[in-house]
Amino acid sequence: MMLILEAYFKNYPARKKVAEFLFENGLSVKNGKIYLRNVEVPISELSRVIGVNRKIIYHTIEYIEKTYPLKLIFERLTPLPSLIDVAPIMGWEVLEIEFEKDLYSQAISSILQILSKNNVPIMEIFSRNLRDEDSKAYIVIDGTLPVDVFVKIKDIPGFKKLILHTPEKRKENFVCAYCEVRYCPKKVMLEKTGAKS
Repeated sequence: MMLILEAYFKNYPARKKVAEFLFENGLSVKNGKIYLRNVEVPISELSRVIGVNRKIIYHTIEYIEKTYPLKLIFERLTPLPSLIDVAPIMGWEVLEIEFEKDLYSQAISSILQILSKNNVPIMEIFSRNLRDEDSKAYIVIDGTLPVDVFVKIKDIPGFKKLILHTPEKRKENFVCAYCEVRYCPKKVMLEKTGAKS
């Protein structure tokens, strides 16, 4: 995607900065406005956050809408919610795994097979293999990764690096410690297992 933006915005560095921000945050362009799903985003706030003046944003919108391939892409963008940042306070662990580009598909497949065979409960998977970015996967698991599973993962062809984002060690930082949250996933799971025994 960044190569497409590079091609269309090569003569407009400020507009390119705006377009990259819109793409990375899943903000769409429709009818001369910018949206977060169906909510219109104020141009003045965008200009402040991106660090460009409002005219640049208006020119970017106009350019996107008159350039048919860009229009097709930008009118369909949506943000993707993720548990990655929330996971540690929920008691979950996040595996941030980097791969070699040419072995990405095989490596991601092997990792999922290893996690499945070792009964590691997966809550969410987010992965990207864009040409001009590092090939990465973020896998949110319920609990912590067993050491023997880590050893198996690091031996996979195409594996480069694993960063573990671990749950909070202080119990008072867990959402469940004072579980005022009515539908906390941990609480629901505990109630289900308690009800069966």
